[in-house]
This record gives sequence, C-alpha cells and structure tokens, in this order.
Amino acid sequence: MRILLPLAAVAGLFLAALAVAQTGARGALAAAVPYAAVALLVGGLVHRVAGWVRTPVPFRIPTTSGQQKSLPWIRSAPLDNPHSGAGVVGRMALEVLLFRSLLLNTRTSMTKDRRLVYGTSLGLWAASLAMHWALLVVLLRHLRFAFAGVPSAVAALEAADGFLDLGLPRFYLSSLVLFAGLLALLARRILDARVRYISLPADWFALFLLLGIAGSGLWMRHGDRTDVAGVKELAAGLLSFSPAAPGGVGALFLGHLFLACVLAGMFPFSKLVHAPGVFFSPTRNMANSSRAVRHENPWDYPVKVHPYAEYEDELREKMVGAGLPVERP
Repeated sequence: MRILLPLAAVAGLFLAALAVAQTGARGALAAAVPYAAVALLVGGLVHRVAGWVRTPVPFRIPTTSGQQKSLPWIRSAPLDNPHSGAGVVGRMALEVLLFRSLLLNTRTSMTKDRRLVYGTSLGLWAASLAMHWALLVVLLRHLRFAFAGVPSAVAALEAADGFLDLGLPRFYLSSLVLFAGLLALLARRILDARVRYISLPADWFALFLLLGIAGSGLWMRHGDRTDVAGVKELAAGLLSFSPAAPGGVGALFLGHLFLACVLAGMFPFSKLVHAPGVFFSPTRNMANSSRAVRHENPWDYPVKVHPYAEYEDELREKMVGAGLPVERP
C-alpha cells in the first residue's frame, strides 16, 4: 500500500487535471496554479534557508573520510578532510557536480566468514548522476518557452543534446536519460528489500511524480504533439502577469503543467530540498581545522555546579544513618 497509494495519488492528480482541462476552468488551471506553485516554491525556500542560516553551529562537525592535516610529515587528504576554504570548495564541487559521496561505502554485504564489508554501489551512483544532469538539461531547454526567440545558449544546448539527429521532431538524449534514470531508481527502490523497507510514501510519491512529468513530456513531443506556439504564448502571459490559456494548448499539456506545479509546490517541504540544502550543511561546508585553530564554544557561559563535597555536607547524616560510606565522618 505504501507504493500503490502514492502511485494512485499521482495518477489521480493527472486525471483530475485532464478533466478540468476539458471544462471552463482550464483558464484557472493554466494561470492560478502556476502562480500558487511559484509562491509556495519561493516562500518555502526562503523559510527553509532562513532556518538553516539561523541554526547555530558552535563547533566544527565536518564529515570526513581521510587523514586530517596535523604534523608536516603526515600526508593529509585535502578533499576528504579539508582544512582550508579551498579544500571545502573543491569537495563541495565534487559533491554537487559528481555526487562523490555516493561512491563512498553505499553498499554493504556479508562475506562467507561472516564479516561485514563495505563497497560502492556504482549502479546507484550512475543512475542518480544521469538523472540529475538530464533533469538540469531538460529544465534549461525549457527556457526557450520564456523568450520570444530561442537564446543562443539554449540553441547550443539543444544542438548538443540532439546530436544524434534522430526523428522529427528531433530526439533529445536528455529526455531518454532522465526517464531511464528514474526507472532505474524506481527499480532499485522496489527490488532492494532494505531500501523498500525504509521508503516512505513521500519518497514513492516524489518518484512517481517525476516519472509522470517526464513520461507526459516525452509523449507530448513524440506522441500526441502539443502546440508549441500556444505553450510559448501561455508562458509569455504568465511572465507578463496577463495569463490566458490559448485554445491550441491541449489537455495533455495542462496535465503535464499541473504535475510540474505540484512538484514545485512540494519541493521546499520534501526531501527534494536537499538540492540547495547541501550548501548549508555544516558537515559539508566546514573545514576541519580543529588541530590548527583553537575553537571556543560561544555558549560557554558560567554554570553553577554542585560538587560531591557539597552534596555530602547536605546529606551526611542521612547517608551515615543509611549505612552509606562517607569521605568525612
């Protein structure tokens, strides 16, 4: 049920959007819902980031997996255990661009002699990296709908993405990689009993939602083709705060748009917010300089203590009466 209910919820949202798109409320679906989604996205991100910024970090807590810099003759690990700002930037770049942490002990297994060993799950790393990079390319390609003409940078990206030059309209490799990566992550979550056990309904919902967006996008481009001019007109109206649903825009596109709006609205309040959250994580953005710099706890205020001598002075007669040993008779 943890799998079927999120799947049914995504399917129900999509079908509901298709039904509304056939009625007179399609204008509200194309106008009010995107604005509400953007308001939730921006407001939620501001709230989350403000909370992260206000959270105090009184001492160094970076996550490390290498030798710390200490004595000159001991070789340190500048990326696995950075001691400077440059090292933190390098490790953060590898984390954000290449998902380096997914290559460190993400798989466990038991040997024949009952020893627990750790390894790298290359399948998880490859699927995650491919899905995220393809999603970024797809989002950047969608910028063509926000401008009257196609920006040169977007045109260059589309040319590189469609270098196979297959079909008409042109087939983009990022679309296939995105859908295949999502399917691989879904298969892992279903087939791996341990991952399936710890998966929450929210995890399944986000995955099915992304699959619904990617699948409907592929179908609109290569199946039931949508009116690109109408989509650009709708985007221009939303950006100029004069929204209107063009007649050429079909119900399938409005369903696709509605799912994208649901994703944007839930983004700040779900695990998906790890995208900006990694930059505010003290386990990632701090240098491990505890041996080079003396760090004093800013919360180290005077505390009234109650030593044992005072405790015994208060309760000596009762302790002696109960037969308990005392330091002073």
